[in-house]
Amino acid sequence: MSASNPAAPASPVRSLLARINLQQYVVYVGFLAIFLFFAVMLRDSGFLTQRNLVNIILQTAPATIMAIGLVFVLSAGDIDLSFGSTVAVSALCAAMAMAAMPDVVLPVGILAGLGAGLLVGAINGVLIAWLRLPSFLVTLATMGLVAGIGRSLTQLRSIPVTDPLFTGIFGSGSLFGVPSLVIWTVVAVAIGHVVYRQTRFGAHVLATGDNARAAQVTGIKVSRIRLWVFMISGGLAGLAGLLYAGRLQAAKYTLGETDLMTVIAAVIVGGTLLNGGKGSVIGALVGSLLMGMLNNGLILMGLSVSDQMIVRGLIILVAVAVSLREKTR
Repeated sequence: MSASNPAAPASPVRSLLARINLQQYVVYVGFLAIFLFFAVMLRDSGFLTQRNLVNIILQTAPATIMAIGLVFVLSAGDIDLSFGSTVAVSALCAAMAMAAMPDVVLPVGILAGLGAGLLVGAINGVLIAWLRLPSFLVTLATMGLVAGIGRSLTQLRSIPVTDPLFTGIFGSGSLFGVPSLVIWTVVAVAIGHVVYRQTRFGAHVLATGDNARAAQVTGIKVSRIRLWVFMISGGLAGLAGLLYAGRLQAAKYTLGETDLMTVIAAVIVGGTLLNGGKGSVIGALVGSLLMGMLNNGLILMGLSVSDQMIVRGLIILVAVAVSLREKTR
């Protein structure tokens, strides 16, 4: 009986690929592939013009802000479905406060908008962290509750936002030629990334999502972490409401209605796990830009609304299926 031959050594390329987790780069590869596809297919339709590319960034700014908050929530092992409704209520509260107190428009508008978002986040956090209710059901309920409040606040009417200082800071203004919405996006992403990756709080969020019981044993105040991540999500949804109101120069109950699927898809495609313990603020930014670019490109291609939904859904399904194929922990 002959001795078996020893296994052939793996090639350097295969060894390198084995050490690299390709799934974490799905969003970047997908972004580049979709960009190149639209650049070729829409080269005569204005896709690559500076105006169109900047417009994509401006349109995705509120969604990117919301995505940062969702990264923290998902990383802690929970989910927030109420941020879309919170956007509308925050914008409406800001617009109503500014209309009621025209002498102190800016501070009143900011406090009302951010305060509404933080309040919704705090309610979610208390119900989930201290009453130990499932985050899916709690935020599903508050999503409907807040949406109803938004509709009843103004009897389905929009409220104009005309203060030039407010709209300049949160919408149409610029600083040294850089649009204010771009500045808000960069600042929020930078702060979110540093807090998520470089602080003890960020490490505690990841530990909570990875194994809440083990985190509790090591001294991490899991309930407090959960409260804080929902307040972060609510506060950033409030900021997104201010950005919507500033850019559109009006607040309406429909703001944020279509952002739920887009933001969740951007965060998941960007490398954040639904079951917690892993996430990426930078990945969420790229995922949000990818979704915005996809919407923009499909519109420029002249696809009908139904065709856009089909193509968008297929691309999201493929990207999410690839990015979520994680090893069992």
